[in-house]
Amino acid sequence: MNLSEILNPACVKVPLAATDKKAAIDELVDLLAAASKISDPAGLKTAVWARESTRTTGIGHALAIPHGKASGIPGLCMAVGKPAQPIDFNSIDGKPVRLIVLLASPIDKTNDHIQALAKVSRLMATEDFRNKIYAATTADQILELLQQQETVVIKK
Repeated sequence: MNLSEILNPACVKVPLAATDKKAAIDELVDLLAAASKISDPAGLKTAVWARESTRTTGIGHALAIPHGKASGIPGLCMAVGKPAQPIDFNSIDGKPVRLIVLLASPIDKTNDHIQALAKVSRLMATEDFRNKIYAATTADQILELLQQQETVVIKK
C-alpha cells in the first residue's frame, strides 16, 4: 500500500485555517468531501469525533492521525493538514501537533484501515523525515516528501 497513491493532492492543505482539534478534523473531512472522496461528510465527522472522544489520536512527535469508518466512503482515503500554528490535540506526549493525517474508510474495510494507520506511523518514525515535513510550506512539498519517504521505507 502506497499512501501517496491514496492521497489526492486536493486533500492536502497548508496551512489549515483551524485553530483547534475539532475544527481541524472538520476541515480535513470537508477536503475529502470537496474532492468527492466521501458522500456523507456529517457521518464521517461523527465517526471520527466519536473515535477521538474515546482516546486521542495525537500519537506524539507532533503528529495526529484521526480516523474513522463510515458509510458513504467507497474506499480508503486520506487528507493531510498542517496547521498554521501547532494545535493542542491532547497528545499522549502532551505536545501540540504540527501535522494531522486523517484516514477514512468504509465500515467493512478494517484491514486497509489498519494497514494505512501502520504505514503513516512507520513513515513518521524517522526524525529527519518528520523535521522535513514539519518545515514544509506547501501542499506540493508535503506530497513530494511523502512520495520520497515511501520509496526509502520500501527499499529497507
